Amino acid sequence: MDWKKIAAYLEVARGDRPADLVLSGGRVANLYTKEWLAQDVAIVDGVIAGLGDYPGPRLDLNGAYLLPGFIDGHLHLESSLLTPGELARALLVRGATTVVADPHEICSVWGVQGLEYMFAATTGLPVDFFFLLPSCVPASPLGTAGATLTAADLAPYRDHPRVLGLAEVMNFPGVVAGQADLLEKIGMFRRRVVDGHAPLLSGKGLNAYRLTGIGSDHECTQALEALEKLRLGFYLMVREGSLAKNLAELLPAVPPAGLRRTLLVSDDCQPQDLLQRGHLDHLLRQAVGLGLDPLEAVGLVTLNPAEYFRLRDRGALAPGMLADLVAVHDLREMVVDRVWKRGRLMVQEGRLLDDLHAPSPPLPVTSWEIRDLTPEDLSPPAESEVVKVIGLVPGQLLTEKLLLPTPVRHGRLAAAPERDLLKAMVLERHRGTGNLGLGLVRGFGLQKGAIASTVAHDCHNLVVVGASEADMLTAASHLANLGGGLAVVAEGEVLADLPLPIAGLLSPAPLAEVADACHNLNAAYQSLGGALTEPFMALSFLPLEVIPALKLTDLGLVDVERFQSVSLFGPF
Repeated sequence: MDWKKIAAYLEVARGDRPADLVLSGGRVANLYTKEWLAQDVAIVDGVIAGLGDYPGPRLDLNGAYLLPGFIDGHLHLESSLLTPGELARALLVRGATTVVADPHEICSVWGVQGLEYMFAATTGLPVDFFFLLPSCVPASPLGTAGATLTAADLAPYRDHPRVLGLAEVMNFPGVVAGQADLLEKIGMFRRRVVDGHAPLLSGKGLNAYRLTGIGSDHECTQALEALEKLRLGFYLMVREGSLAKNLAELLPAVPPAGLRRTLLVSDDCQPQDLLQRGHLDHLLRQAVGLGLDPLEAVGLVTLNPAEYFRLRDRGALAPGMLADLVAVHDLREMVVDRVWKRGRLMVQEGRLLDDLHAPSPPLPVTSWEIRDLTPEDLSPPAESEVVKVIGLVPGQLLTEKLLLPTPVRHGRLAAAPERDLLKAMVLERHRGTGNLGLGLVRGFGLQKGAIASTVAHDCHNLVVVGASEADMLTAASHLANLGGGLAVVAEGEVLADLPLPIAGLLSPAPLAEVADACHNLNAAYQSLGGALTEPFMALSFLPLEVIPALKLTDLGLVDVERFQSVSLFGPF
């Protein structure tokens, strides 16, 4: 709150001066006492002045439920494939007025220039974007990113007004082992928020991780895992994104006392999902559908994230809070009707009233330095009768470690689409190292062709999966010519693509256009035999070497449980 204006606000709060706007006839969510109250809400200069009977211009809500603006406590803007301005348009109509983002994706490509871009591109938008500084760029020493961010690199941004703390500390083995550079970064934010990322970590290792001051985790996939983390004082972020869907498993397992330390977050949300399912409104529908009281559910996307991130001016409807408000008519359907941002009506009947102005900051140059490859480079001599295979787990970021008979053709490693064994490669694209990681993956289902992407967490090198070495190379070459993007290729022909010229991660196109392109990519993939609903999300997490159990980076296969590189051939 601007304390220079407090005297004027007090006049309205006392009833001595009319409010700018009085919302009447609604049912107000009181998240402190878990009550619906028949009260008016008086607003002055974008701030709630008081609840009760106040003079001023009135707007009748006709019995609608009035909620605080939604807060997404863990979102990667880059996974939407949209510019921040276009993403803000999509989120606002779904009731989100605040986002806490981790920009480590774009920083993995551009370094501190990625931070500068995000700050500039989110300035002045009607959705407040706060950031946590990336803790792990790169995520680990087992992959090659376009940049490295040290504690010294982060220090100048620590006191930025929109920086809330340190983002998900993904290198949990390094934290548990006491790795000095990680502890230095955590120590910089000892009295602020430090987010966690520790899938399946348990027991003494989890105790050690919590000891450092890390306060949350969004990587839980099992009920007992979530309960153990709640018991140790972590805030539990229940994730329901485009690929990882954990809400139905985790939320019913949260004890009533644990709900005050639980958040609903999206993490990664694809364009077509934003259009068709929604955002946090979709998560609220699911939570209420599972039997959670609507007021309890609303608290998971309002008061709880506000308190965890120490955003004391939002998250509830009370005097002194920002007038970030959402009106819905049905607590089960949670269809957003109206949205006010700082007292200004921005959305009515689910549509933006006025187009928002989005900044267009200058873009850093994205370097492309990939080596020329031949099909033989993707077909090394078979060195063993057994080979390690990455097994996809439907609806999860986790993968399985499989050991299967080696598919061989003319003495060399081959794809075997009839066994759902496809080749995978990760080609370093930032530094010209020529690094090429090769592996096999089960679960994509392609019978021919290849799919490729430069959205490849977290180093964002070029990742390709295919049944044909020639098509894999065609796809890689096509994305290099585009300057980054997504593509489906078969028999030498590009069936569908989506250029992502901003760092190889983002499109400047509108949401509907990007969603259409994603639809065409998925349709092309399915025409080749693919069965996944989100193939490019699954592809993008194939190289993320900090989520168990077996992943592939430009440096080769990574056994995440042992946190080391392993050979492709032979037993574990």
